[in-house]
Amino acid sequence: MSPTPPTREPAPPAEHFEWFSHEVHAHDSTLKAYLRGAFPSIDDIEDVVQESYIRVWKIRALAPIRSAKALLFTVARHVALDLVRRHRCSPIVPVKDVNQLFVYDDALGPFDRVALDHEIGILVEAIDSLPARCREIFILCQVQGLAQKEVAARLGLSKNTVAVQVARGLQRCERHVRRQLACQ
Repeated sequence: MSPTPPTREPAPPAEHFEWFSHEVHAHDSTLKAYLRGAFPSIDDIEDVVQESYIRVWKIRALAPIRSAKALLFTVARHVALDLVRRHRCSPIVPVKDVNQLFVYDDALGPFDRVALDHEIGILVEAIDSLPARCREIFILCQVQGLAQKEVAARLGLSKNTVAVQVARGLQRCERHVRRQLACQ
């Protein structure tokens, strides 16, 4: 008894490739610009775009698509949101100097520790409530300790823009923290 040769799925028809090229890939630069603007915290937009292409390709294999562009942008938005959520749940932030890490003081009692955790939670809420670009700049400068000049160069912005965004971020965070603490 001879073994059965592995079955291969038939190749997609040529019109599927043509459809993908004209209806989906044609929006590549627009999609990347949208993702960079809407999700500035995502480092590798290319990964989001490629995953979106794969998902759209698979959907097209199952059923016809009325508006490829709308589907592509919707899928990309969902992929990016999933990535952002995953990053928020488990943020891994590289640290240049271990001495800059904040470590809980063991001398704190349990009540002080709970109060401190609560205040840190309020500050995190304040930072999360900032607009995306402002939040990104604020975290780079105020949390990671990068110089405004370095942040400006990294993000392709002017030093003045970075300074204004940091100031706005500080003001909004301060208002948020004051409101939350006043409500208690």
